[in-house]
Amino acid sequence: MVCENCGMNPAEASRAMRRSLVNRFGVFLLGVVAFFVPCFFYPPLELDEILVFVGVVFFSTIALAMWAERRSIRGQEVELLKHIFHGLVPIPWLLGALLLINGSLDRSAPRDVESTVVSRLAVPGLLPMHQLIVKSWREGRSLERLAVTRQDFDRFQVGARVIVRVEDGLVGIPWIFGVYNP
Repeated sequence: MVCENCGMNPAEASRAMRRSLVNRFGVFLLGVVAFFVPCFFYPPLELDEILVFVGVVFFSTIALAMWAERRSIRGQEVELLKHIFHGLVPIPWLLGALLLINGSLDRSAPRDVESTVVSRLAVPGLLPMHQLIVKSWREGRSLERLAVTRQDFDRFQVGARVIVRVEDGLVGIPWIFGVYNP
């Protein structure tokens, strides 16, 4: 049996679909890695929430790709799964570009906010993260998690007073310009 649309038999169409799936998945993984670049240059105040969202998208996309691949092997319908998967592939690229534009093109005047370090968090690994947890200056929040450099992390101890320089961001996502001694 030959498909009227693509001119391939079911086995050839399944292989072509899986090859396309793998190629797009590679683009997706590159996008996830590229997403982290602006997170280190222009760390948003809501970095933890953004990382949770990207994690949900990441694992959902992996599960969807695996499900589509398994259904393709069994000769079942995968068209809807393919379309959803193709829609998820550009999300890390778009979020990374949004954060890059938000920080790099931001021309608003930075504002300095005074706070106190409540705790510190260092996450080792391939992409180590260092955070200072400080008392929040924003309404409705008790704490802020500030992504900082290793030098800033080592410089400030629990109980230290800090000045946090915050930029508003071009698209309204506030980001941390730096952390300083008062």
